[in-house]
Amino acid sequence: MAAKPLILLAAGGTGGHLFPAEALAATLEARGAEAVLVTDRRASEFVSRFRPDAIHQVPAATPSGRSPLRMASAAATLSLGVVKSLLLLRRIRPDAVVGFGGYPTVPPVLAASILGIPTILHEQNAVMGRANRFLAGRVGTIATGFATVRGHGVEEDKLVHVGNPVREQVLAVAGEPYPPALKGGKLRLLVFGGSQGARVMADVVPEAIKRLPGELIKRLVVTQQARGEDLTRVKAFYDHYQMKADVEPFFKDLPRRIAESHLVLGRSGASTVAELAAIGRPSILVPLPGALDQDQAANARSLGDIGAATVIAQGDFTPERLAEELALRMNEPERLTEAARAAKTAGRPDAADRLAALVLARAARA
Repeated sequence: MAAKPLILLAAGGTGGHLFPAEALAATLEARGAEAVLVTDRRASEFVSRFRPDAIHQVPAATPSGRSPLRMASAAATLSLGVVKSLLLLRRIRPDAVVGFGGYPTVPPVLAASILGIPTILHEQNAVMGRANRFLAGRVGTIATGFATVRGHGVEEDKLVHVGNPVREQVLAVAGEPYPPALKGGKLRLLVFGGSQGARVMADVVPEAIKRLPGELIKRLVVTQQARGEDLTRVKAFYDHYQMKADVEPFFKDLPRRIAESHLVLGRSGASTVAELAAIGRPSILVPLPGALDQDQAANARSLGDIGAATVIAQGDFTPERLAEELALRMNEPERLTEAARAAKTAGRPDAADRLAALVLARAARA
């Protein structure tokens, strides 16, 4: 292995895959290694850790749907991605390749396995995703974000529980105490729907607030992510009620906003769950419906089972139900304090260190 190990990270182009990859890159660099990224075109909105010349793109596609033509097209694209990944790996010669899920992970990890380069997968969710499941039998080690992961289909001794790496921004605020939640005082509510936003939040949250008694509405301070097409109507609602609200399509300082909140309302992607636990904030989680593997539902249960979150299926996530949940917490703020304490017990702030040690050990052995 070279004096300065080169580790290639492969991740799908959403925050859920990229954030842990960025966290690992920071830790690897702190340990004297160099990290480069392979991803897809969606990544530009999220990637901040990597230099432009350290980001590579290879063709990838998701083989979903029932159309044989679409499946054949996706397979052809992935095959082209493998060829281009082989050329990339031969050129930059990484000491190890780490995949974080999503179909852009498939070509570089397959290419690495063909070339005999050490391969590691990191599975963020409590149910293994389809791309990682496809690769699981071809890699040497699978690092997991949760202690128990379903659907992997490989022998258990291949799995190593390290936790989900969280971004430097998260670690910077993870030590901040929970802001006092006082009866009769303000409640700071943060609403977001994952890196892509969620229409249901724009539909339900304003309608729920509308159902609260006037004295409770006056106590709410809201920060809400709203997709571009929902932005105007959500802002108009808060203006109409003369509420203090910050509504934007994307928050680059989301960890800071989580730390400043009394209650977080959102989806339950693996990064969201990991960040809530690391910072220690109570939440109401609405898992993304319709997913084949129901991974977000399993993620949410990890916090729900310890009293750190209330998990509501999207079919039950109505304005009436949300209004009840908000009123309950505003009238009994000790519930929030207890849930914050429970969330903190699930945090794994050393996950990036544990994963970096695993990756560098595999690279050194090779």
